[in-house]
Amino acid sequence: LKDLGLDDVRVTKVIAGSPRLFGRSLENHLKPTVQWLKDLGLDDVRVTKVIAGSPRLFGRSLENHLKPTVQWLKDLGLD
Repeated sequence: LKDLGLDDVRVTKVIAGSPRLFGRSLENHLKPTVQWLKDLGLDDVRVTKVIAGSPRLFGRSLENHLKPTVQWLKDLGLD
């Protein structure tokens, strides 16, 4: 999280907002989710804002929840 520019206070808030992060693999879950956000077009500043503002996002499955939800929104015409 610090690699993305989050300071200690924000890291603490993220973890407090989503303690499930402790149970998630950095390599298998968190990094792929961050990369996926970047692939959607978000720069590091926006990714940091997403993490800080919605830490529960990282408690969701990338394949089973996040990607299908974004695809559904795209299918509705929202980009």
